[in-house]
Amino acid sequence: MSRPIRRRARNLIALALTAAMAAFGLAAASQAPAQASVTPGTWYVITSVHSGLALDIQGASTETGAILTQWNRTDATNQQFRFIDAGDGYYRIQARHSNQVLDVYEWNADDGATIAQWTDLGGTNQQWSVTEHDDGSYSFINRFSDKALDLWDFSTEPGARISQYTYTGDAVQKWELDTVGDGSTSNLTNPIRENGADPWIEYWDGYYYLSTTTWDSTVIMRRATTLEGLKTASDTVVWDDSGVSNRCCSHWAPEFHRIDGTWYLMYTSGNSQTNFDGQKLHVLRSTSSTPMGPYEFMATPLPNQWNIDGSYLELNGQLYLLWSEWIGSDQTVRIALMSNPWTVTGSHSTIARPSHSWETVGARVNEAPAVLQHDGQTFITFSASSCNTPDYKLGLLTYTGGDPLQPGSWSKRSTPVFQQGNGVYGAAHNGFFTSPDGTEHWLVYHGNTSPDQGCGSTRQTRVQPFTFNADGTPNFGSPIANGVTLPTPSGE
Repeated sequence: MSRPIRRRARNLIALALTAAMAAFGLAAASQAPAQASVTPGTWYVITSVHSGLALDIQGASTETGAILTQWNRTDATNQQFRFIDAGDGYYRIQARHSNQVLDVYEWNADDGATIAQWTDLGGTNQQWSVTEHDDGSYSFINRFSDKALDLWDFSTEPGARISQYTYTGDAVQKWELDTVGDGSTSNLTNPIRENGADPWIEYWDGYYYLSTTTWDSTVIMRRATTLEGLKTASDTVVWDDSGVSNRCCSHWAPEFHRIDGTWYLMYTSGNSQTNFDGQKLHVLRSTSSTPMGPYEFMATPLPNQWNIDGSYLELNGQLYLLWSEWIGSDQTVRIALMSNPWTVTGSHSTIARPSHSWETVGARVNEAPAVLQHDGQTFITFSASSCNTPDYKLGLLTYTGGDPLQPGSWSKRSTPVFQQGNGVYGAAHNGFFTSPDGTEHWLVYHGNTSPDQGCGSTRQTRVQPFTFNADGTPNFGSPIANGVTLPTPSGE
């Protein structure tokens, strides 16, 4: 019975303190965010001033809902946490082993509510202000509940749970931070892959997956737990069309997308290694839960016309196919509605054709559409001008509302959004992926190291993070030169 009594005594002390402060005309301790000397991206072990034990995700679990406890300090990754800026003076507190963040469980505002780890959803119950005290310790106040991270019932036992409680300034609400690793340390540099044209990367379930053009009868995939690890990961052939006459050859531009819980892989191939007139899109479906397959062949969505560089758009509850096709003297970006990821239904429309001088260097080309959706906006990047020139670059379409099949529903930016620079030429044919914790956006694309290298196997797979402008449009910056150290994606 001693612990409940201690908690009740604490309630009385807190009430008495509040009453005394009111009598003197003082406000209760402010819960507003305070500036503190935490360094976002740095990994800390967080120990209780009261018990000396470390914050610990129970059992090193990676499951959502695993509770936060205290334990003997081991410096294991389930005892390592970093602060991610959430804006307005608040932070998300991320566990290193799981990439999940500390969460007031089930949005419970009561004293004593459980603190657990959960997928980062951006909720206020996952945001904490950080207050530094004169003794160098810290308190963390939850934005949703306005209550402090608290060692429940003054326990000094390993395994005792961590809760939230009305702020009192007691030692059980004070924590010490010890640095165990600097998240800014990185050995990530470009390129990620030599002979890496038309790259596509997805992060899924702890791994980055990468596929690129092979030029032969195969589709290949490699995976690694880090972007840097993709450089040395082995290639796996996930599909081989050798002996299939109408799609045997010249495999280009593989993309893999998770649609309604299933992975689909779309690629371009044809009937010749030297004549590309037979190039068409083909769709595979994974029979496992990962992009590595194994795959089964589903269909050729557009069997009666030349079409390359396929991608998917999911918008307003509908699925659309995007691709590039010659219409007269223009290579264009086209769109059609799909009834499933391998079947086109209804009419085809052109939503982008070369209309500016920067889209017509070497040839009149719009190709390789790639979808980017952020904060309720939908964008499509596309590659413009001939890939045989150093002026191969990215343009941008913005969805303005209405029927996506109508050209008037898309606005083309009048200037390119990404192009050669810093010793990288022909910087285009891109995709997008997010960091493991979902907080960062990354661009993957290919580029050459010489202006005269063209469309061949010299193109390298490259990556870099990007941000968004005040109007919500993406800001890709310029290509980052080979060998320049990049920050590792958040959550690695």
